Amino acid sequence: MDLVAPVVVEPLKRRRCSECGQGPLERMIVEFNAPVCLDCADLGHLVFLRRGDTALTRRAREGSELWAVVVRHNRRRTRYERQGLLVEEAALAEAERSCLADAEARARRRARDAVRRAALDAEVTETLRAEILRLFPSCPADRATEIAVHASTKGSGRVGRTAAGRSLDRGAVTAAVRASVRHVDTPYDTLLMRGVPRHQARTRVASTIDAVLGTWRHGGVGAPGRGPG
Repeated sequence: MDLVAPVVVEPLKRRRCSECGQGPLERMIVEFNAPVCLDCADLGHLVFLRRGDTALTRRAREGSELWAVVVRHNRRRTRYERQGLLVEEAALAEAERSCLADAEARARRRARDAVRRAALDAEVTETLRAEILRLFPSCPADRATEIAVHASTKGSGRVGRTAAGRSLDRGAVTAAVRASVRHVDTPYDTLLMRGVPRHQARTRVASTIDAVLGTWRHGGVGAPGRGPG
C-alpha cells in the first residue's frame, strides 16, 4: 500500500493556528484552506531534519513510522521547494548512530543534544511530571518523565508552557498525557500514513486511549500495545 506523507509548509507570512490560535507559526499544515499548527495536527512530536545528507535522510525516513515533507514557497520560481523532513526523534537518533563514521553527523548529534539541554526547564518539567503521576498514579515513571519533558520544552507553546499548564489545570495535563498515548500506544500514526484523515483516525483510536488512561488512573493490567492499524 502506498504511503501518503503529510505536507508541512513553512509560511512566508505570519500565520496563526485556526484551531488553537498559536502563532506566528514556523511550520504548519493547511486543512480546509486554513493554517493548523503541528501540535493540533498531531505532528508536534516530530523533529526537523534539513535536507542535504542523503544517507541520514533515507535512514531516518525508513525508521520513522510517521514522517512529513516540509516545503516552502519560492516566489521567484513560483513553486514549492522541499526543505527537509519531520521524523520521529528515535528514528533520527538511530539514523545518526548508523552514520557515526561521518564526523558531520556526530557534530549534528552533539548540537541537537546541546539545544535539548538548553531548552529543558527542569523545575517546570518536574512539577508537570509530579502532576501527571498524581492524576495517573499507575503511569510508568519513565513515561511520565517523557511526557513532561515533551510538554514543557521552552518555546514550544505546548501545554507545559501555557497558562493552563503552568497552573496544572487538570484538563491541560490530561490532554498532554492523552496525546502521548495516541502516538505511542495506538496505531494512530500508521493510520495517518495510510491517508486516513486525522479526525477519523482520532475516532478510531479513542477507545484504546481511554483504556490506557483508565489503567493508568486505577491500575490493573498493562496498557494495550500498538496494533497493526
